[in-house]
Amino acid sequence: MTLILASSSAIRRALLDQAGLDYRIVPAAIDEPAVEAAHEGQDFELALALAEAKAAKISDLYPGAWVIGGDSIVSVEGRRFRKPANRHEAAEHLRYFSGRAMRLVSAVALARKGEVEWNHISDAVLHVRPLSEKFIEDYLAAEWPQVAYCVGVFRMEGRGVTLFDQVEGDHFTILGMPLLPLLGALRERRLMPS
Repeated sequence: MTLILASSSAIRRALLDQAGLDYRIVPAAIDEPAVEAAHEGQDFELALALAEAKAAKISDLYPGAWVIGGDSIVSVEGRRFRKPANRHEAAEHLRYFSGRAMRLVSAVALARKGEVEWNHISDAVLHVRPLSEKFIEDYLAAEWPQVAYCVGVFRMEGRGVTLFDQVEGDHFTILGMPLLPLLGALRERRLMPS
């Protein structure tokens, strides 16, 4: 049975690779602004809706395959953030995050024949320590452009760990995919050994 990841996310690919999964990559192009508009102010619902939309769209195109969709939402004090458009915007995001708690919501969905059959959502709270202008400048000099693809402007597998003084939540959720529940769902469907 074919397994497809409906994402071009490097970290999601790395997580599936580390788990030893055999899969294909078929990124899903969905109307994210329309989905966001339908879930204004609802981080959990939005993350889940985006993950499900991606999985369902690709599974409709490949009806014999199981498709994994995933998405993450970052918000700070009720303000939702997108991936930074450029380095200047990344610096602005980091200034806003400084000394505040970041909420990260990650969702994953599994679909077949255009229908979502399973989903999971979880969240984490990351406490950003106060960041100096010098730190922000040095951090982006070292991490740009890799963090351009990260909503929270950090990679925990890189220097992003230096942004925080406390983290509450599952490691895989923070990386952008609740991996352990997904692996359980794949085992239940005999898509990997149990």
